Amino acid sequence: MCQKTPYYITTAIAYTSRKPHIGNSYEIVLTDAIARYKRMQGYDVFFLTGTDEHGQKIEEYAAAAGVSPKEYVDKVAGQIREICDMLNVSYDKFIRTTDDYHEKVVQKIFKKLYEQGDIYKSEYEGLYCTPCESFWTEAQLVDGKCPDCGREVKKAKEEAYFLKMSKYQKQLEEFIENNPDFIFPESRKKEMLNNFIKPGLQDLCVSRTSFKWGVPVDFDDKHVIYVWIDALSNYITALGYDPDGSSDLYKKYWPADVHIIGKDILRFHTIYWPIMLMALGEPLPKQVFGHPWLLFGTDKMSKSRGNVIYADDLINLLGVDAVRYYLLSEMPYTSDGSITYETIIERYNSDLANTLGNLVNRTIAMSNKYFDGEILPGDVKEPVDDDLINTALTTVETIDNLIKQYRMSDALDALFNLARRCNKYIDETAPWVLAKDPEKKGRLGTVLYNLLEGIRFTAVLLAPFMPDTSKKIFEQLNCDVTDYESLKTFGGTKVGGKVGTPVPLFSRIDTEKMLKEIAEKQEEAAKKADPKSDREEKKAELEGIAQIGIEDFCKVDLRVAEIKACEPVKKAKKLLKLTLDDGAGERTVASGIAKFYKPEDLIGHRVVLVSNLKPAKLCGVESCGMILAATCGEEVKVIFVDDMTPGSKIS
Repeated sequence: MCQKTPYYITTAIAYTSRKPHIGNSYEIVLTDAIARYKRMQGYDVFFLTGTDEHGQKIEEYAAAAGVSPKEYVDKVAGQIREICDMLNVSYDKFIRTTDDYHEKVVQKIFKKLYEQGDIYKSEYEGLYCTPCESFWTEAQLVDGKCPDCGREVKKAKEEAYFLKMSKYQKQLEEFIENNPDFIFPESRKKEMLNNFIKPGLQDLCVSRTSFKWGVPVDFDDKHVIYVWIDALSNYITALGYDPDGSSDLYKKYWPADVHIIGKDILRFHTIYWPIMLMALGEPLPKQVFGHPWLLFGTDKMSKSRGNVIYADDLINLLGVDAVRYYLLSEMPYTSDGSITYETIIERYNSDLANTLGNLVNRTIAMSNKYFDGEILPGDVKEPVDDDLINTALTTVETIDNLIKQYRMSDALDALFNLARRCNKYIDETAPWVLAKDPEKKGRLGTVLYNLLEGIRFTAVLLAPFMPDTSKKIFEQLNCDVTDYESLKTFGGTKVGGKVGTPVPLFSRIDTEKMLKEIAEKQEEAAKKADPKSDREEKKAELEGIAQIGIEDFCKVDLRVAEIKACEPVKKAKKLLKLTLDDGAGERTVASGIAKFYKPEDLIGHRVVLVSNLKPAKLCGVESCGMILAATCGEEVKVIFVDDMTPGSKIS
């Protein structure tokens, strides 16, 4: 038997500050789909996820809740793991940074780096951001504020241990240049090199004395080991790394094939983490993929508004695989994605109920109706069959290439294009017409065989994304040929067998009814909300607004544009498609204002256009810009400038 190739994949470990919302669940489902796909291809996969449980914030949250930090993180870590399990995530290990073995090895790592001179003790006098728990130099600030969150910083002085980052700067630069796929995608690599590494690395504070909830420095108990060494080390401690001698598991799987992380923590994983590994003399991970964020429509989530979306609520509403499908299909490759109840239901009805569910249901039903479920040989061929067969075979290669680039949305689109091609094939061949002619029995059998085989291809490829749905399709096909290798040729469905009973995979949702029920629940939640809590949330939201300098503002090109035409976007109830004259020509913009304006209310008005916004495709419409509007309570009001000339620059 051939030995399988090891493949090690990880998520970032989730911070145990509070129960994660649906946006936090994208990463774990993305990583799970990749892990399942690699297993299907025959790799020996080890998939790690877990929780980051130390730090000053946790200490403060626990104190506010009147419990110990350990009690607090036990509860939240339990919620995070429960959501992973609900989402059918196939992780091999769930690490917690409060695990005894992790803490002991982190202490050993810290001591090793100290004894070899890569960590030294000094005193930090600098500018401290309390929410980020980070010290900054004057040069690192952006307009005098924290470069990460935009909040105020204060002068602070603290005894601390430091990691010699500058010692490894040249080595890190050379590694990134010699390994062009280490940081993925390419745009993230340029950002790290040009904005952070090449300007010069400052030594990194890696211990704290101002709080106690952390891994103690065992030779200096005033200090706790700070998050960089504690949390980042999880990727190797989980495998049994030990400076005194590592396990066979570590030797088998390290270095990691890929760390899947959010774009906001890319710097930690492509600068701090590689330098730590270089100092330890360990190999660096092969790749770090920084994915975009999943946003919540156009609104910030708020408990007082009742619009916080949690994964478990969505699962109870739509089912596990529908949630997995939406998360994976709606997220663009490099730009942020969006989630609203309206778009979730629209995608559910159009893609899952209509395209996929209807295809499987009517094909199984026709097989039972015309041949009592028996599968006939596909040997009465016609030219129309070739395109379906070629589509099935090329879809396998297309999806493989896309998953290698982590383009999961595009991969799912390719897969559903195969399902759409099967539906088109039904229309082209009209089995109900063939069934009326006894002499066409062989041709009818071939048509149904091709459809069953096309569905089998779909079910195999669907397994990493929607595992339960894939199993249900195979049950209806009554087929046990489910392996990836079987997709090398078109013909894996066994002749002479019988299909099962057709059962709807996804029942259509009554959109208005469900949205009404959701709105009622949100109103009820808003009534129960604590006004004091709401005020605190609004204050935190305002304090969290990042400050920008005049040079940043000057990058935004604001122009007057006239609305020449306007129409609804069929696939999205919130969007209107605007055709604008910006003084230099026409462009289209998709705007989420359909709830507040009818097309005829807008045509002829002049608006403020953000003209240099990067184009994005929204529900099939290429949106080249954004118009300005204000949120006034529950309303959104477009800013009209009817007395200004199209093309006028606003500054």
